[in-house]
Order: sequence, then structure tokens, then C-alpha cells
Amino acid sequence: MTKNILLTGVGGQGTILAAKMLTIGLMEAGYDVKMSEIHGMSQRGGDVTSQVRYSNDKVYSPVIEKGTADIIVSFEKIEALRRLDYLKEGGIVIVNTEEIPSMTVLTGQQEYPEDVIEEIKSAAGRVVELDASQKAQELGTVKAANVILLGALVKAMELEHIDWEGIIRSNVKEAFVNLNLQAIKAGMAAV
Repeated sequence: MTKNILLTGVGGQGTILAAKMLTIGLMEAGYDVKMSEIHGMSQRGGDVTSQVRYSNDKVYSPVIEKGTADIIVSFEKIEALRRLDYLKEGGIVIVNTEEIPSMTVLTGQQEYPEDVIEEIKSAAGRVVELDASQKAQELGTVKAANVILLGALVKAMELEHIDWEGIIRSNVKEAFVNLNLQAIKAGMAAV
């Protein structure tokens, strides 16, 4: 059976690196994996999504259809809300509780909604809320939030058997390896 994972966030949050490491881990574990990325002016704070599909059988397309995502991993609350139509009934949402105001909020054209988590909870089978940004800051840099969210996903999908340490060592600059090893463990512990 094919599993569908949608990662969504704002440019600069490390969404694509998390999806890449997830894809590598799944491939090394023997799954057939397809991944796609969509960048919406990501360098200017626009949205970024990565879709990862994997199975013991052949996966023919990297594209997740609406209503079929087993898990949405959202690096920012509004991005989870924007992508809820991709979540299948009973699906899981892992959401970073960080708020990153959009340009319309920053310029006063609209306000950041107050009931985002409640809306997500009303649509999802299970919601895992964590302040990955704060946890990352406690480790030394907010830039590790993506690996904390990856750790939460790994735990939620029961993929701990994969050699995540090796994958981090192969895909992160040496100076940041220990930080990211702490981050993935913190993410797993949060679920």
C-alpha cells in the first residue's frame, strides 16, 4: 500500500531538505519512493511543498491527489490549513505552532487568524502540535526545526528502524551534524 506524505512550509524553513532526507531514508530501507517539490516564490517567503510517496510496490507518480495524504507535516500553521484538502479521512497532521505572518498580514491588509489549530483539529484524525522552532532555538538555532519535524514524522510513521544518523551525516554539513542528531531525537521524543 502506498503512503503519501505532504510537507509544507514557507521558503527558507528547510522543507525540501527534510523531504530529501526522508526520501533517502525510505529508499535505503528498500521502499520505492517518488518525490516532487513545488516552490511558490519561496525565496521571498512564499509557500513550499514537497510530496513524498512510498510503497513496497512500484510507485508510478510523485503527485499526491487531494484527499489522499496520510500525513501532512506543516512547518507553519497557516500552511497546514491551506493544504487540509490533501489530507485523507482520519489522516495525521504534524504542525509546527510557529506563526510566520504573510505579506498581507505584515502590511495590515488582514490579520493572522486565531483559530488555525482548531480548524486543523476539526479536519484531521490526529493532530500533533509542537513548537519545533522553539525546540530548535533551545538546541542553538531555529534552522534545526525542519529536522525536529522530520523526527516527529519518523516517529508517527514508525520509521525509527532507518539509519537516520547516517542520513544526517551524509546530507548535513559536518559542523551541524551533532545539532541535527539532537534535533531528530527531540522530534521523535515529541510524538
